[in-house]
Amino acid sequence: MPVAEATAHVHSLVRKSGSSFLSAMRILPRGKRLAMYALYSFCRDVDDIADDPGDPLEKRKRLEEWRQEIERLYDGAPTHPISVALSGPVFEFSLQKLDFLALIDGMEMDANDKVRLRDMEELALYCDRVACAVGRHSIRIFGVPPTQGDPAASTLGQALQITNILRDLLEDAKRDRIYLPGDRLTAHGITDMAQASLALDHANLPRVCEEMAALADDYFTQAKSALTKCERRAVRPAVIMMETYRRILLRLRERGWIKLDQAVHVSKLEKAWIALRYGFV
Repeated sequence: MPVAEATAHVHSLVRKSGSSFLSAMRILPRGKRLAMYALYSFCRDVDDIADDPGDPLEKRKRLEEWRQEIERLYDGAPTHPISVALSGPVFEFSLQKLDFLALIDGMEMDANDKVRLRDMEELALYCDRVACAVGRHSIRIFGVPPTQGDPAASTLGQALQITNILRDLLEDAKRDRIYLPGDRLTAHGITDMAQASLALDHANLPRVCEEMAALADDYFTQAKSALTKCERRAVRPAVIMMETYRRILLRLRERGWIKLDQAVHVSKLEKAWIALRYGFV
């Protein structure tokens, strides 16, 4: 597929997604914006592989195919439309192969019939693979030197992913996934995790959730500090994402951890205000 056609393809994928990511990226110059669309499309594709129902062995096979495609991409011979769209940005913005492979490794953790994380260390590794690696790519596309950008990508990635985990507790449990670290669950007497729903029904679950929320809040504070050390205009999309997710975390804590079926979100109008406030001021 020609590069122009591949670029149009990933742009279409992002438009159809309806993701809040889109509003944060619209403020970028065209070249950087299209690079982010290609990156998002890659992330979405491997995430869909992990989340699709089906045989874990088949999922791992498809993820392995993406590993091979990443090798072809860096050899200058991509074959997938998304990697064709990435072929320019990879070299223009010095995107690191290891971060693409890390994200695939993270999706492989998701591809099993059930997900359990042993401890805080494994949670940090998971977040680094599925969120911080994307942040490291993004910060390079924004034009921030890695010495300044990588600390921001690391802390913000941890904050965003822990917030995602807390927001999606019920949805994940329906797939028999628990991303709360096992050592913290055990510390609060939650030991029966044969089924994810058993952990969610435990009386001490709110204590674990509040610990994780406090951790996410601390990461947001660290991320805000790290972002102030970067060129302000360059990191505006990251600030928009941070401010959006900080609001989600605040509302989760206000709602509490009992009525998990009460969804928490940021409205389109509020997202537009955040984009205006932090994207153009």
